[in-house]
Amino acid sequence: MSSTIPERVLWAVETLAVEPDDRLLEIGCGPGVAISLIAERLDGGTISAIDRSPVAVERACWRNAAHIESGRVTIRKAALEELQPSGERYDKIFAVNVYVFLARDAGAELGLINSLLAPAGSLFLFYGGAPAEGRTTPIADTVIGALTSHGFSATELTPPAGSPLLGFVARPLTSGAGSP
Repeated sequence: MSSTIPERVLWAVETLAVEPDDRLLEIGCGPGVAISLIAERLDGGTISAIDRSPVAVERACWRNAAHIESGRVTIRKAALEELQPSGERYDKIFAVNVYVFLARDAGAELGLINSLLAPAGSLFLFYGGAPAEGRTTPIADTVIGALTSHGFSATELTPPAGSPLLGFVARPLTSGAGSP
């Protein structure tokens, strides 16, 4: 595995402003790079992660074995739509390069995320890579449209200067965030 951390992951972790007692969920954890960076910032908090790929889960577990052993990290193979609310609530839910919010109506997934967020919790979506010239505005419009049409207030984040990254933070509009 490469020791170079992608810019989108570094930006995501910095933007999350992880507090020592935060409870986080990463959707689509890939090889677990963000998990590792976040777990180092936790003291009492936890990060759970899911990915639909068994290979990604295996790599993330290998990379984060010590954090899993410490109890700060749990990783499992699952797609977002397969998650069953268990009563656990998260302060921050995030995804890096997960395109479900761009590819189709993600109303069911956003409803599930709303039920998993703690009161005052936030959803963060990050997209990396260099979109084709003129494509960032339609992507931003699509993501913000999906979020707002499913009960979230959404704001586009400001990426590092000159960066081809996109990011969004969203919060449920209803005060019932976190209710099943």
